Amino acid sequence: MQNIKDLFNVFPHAGRVEWIGIRPERRSPMEVVNSIDVSEKKGISGDHYSGQSGNRHITLIQAEHLPVVAALTGRDALDPAILRRNIVVSGLNLLALKDYQIQIGDTVLQVTGQCHPCSKMETALGPGGYNAMRGHGGLTAKVVKGGVVRVGDEVVAISPESSL
Repeated sequence: MQNIKDLFNVFPHAGRVEWIGIRPERRSPMEVVNSIDVSEKKGISGDHYSGQSGNRHITLIQAEHLPVVAALTGRDALDPAILRRNIVVSGLNLLALKDYQIQIGDTVLQVTGQCHPCSKMETALGPGGYNAMRGHGGLTAKVVKGGVVRVGDEVVAISPESSL
């Protein structure tokens, strides 16, 4: 029988990038793209956050949470662009990735924390939108190894012990 510490490093399978979006300018609508170039110093090329906080180069949200947030706000479906996250990932429990690095294509990201909702979610989703997003906001990450991230890329957890 495995102990609980061992179980933290077992994931059923890799995740998958389902959607990518960038914001070229502050307060501008998300631009849906098929790929992004990321670097250790700048984060996402072409995103308005590029070159800012190294702990929040990229934001990720779990695809499986989108229907939950939609249901909590009385919608049938939810366009990921409304939530203003950069990457939608399916098939991998993002909240289980605390302290992990993740590999997406040829890039490596360090998970830096949860991406809590901001007050803009109340406007974007309507009354109660902020609370609907609580616990479903995804993660923030910094770029450890730059490269290209594409829709369809696998998302693989790298054990904290193996990334030391």
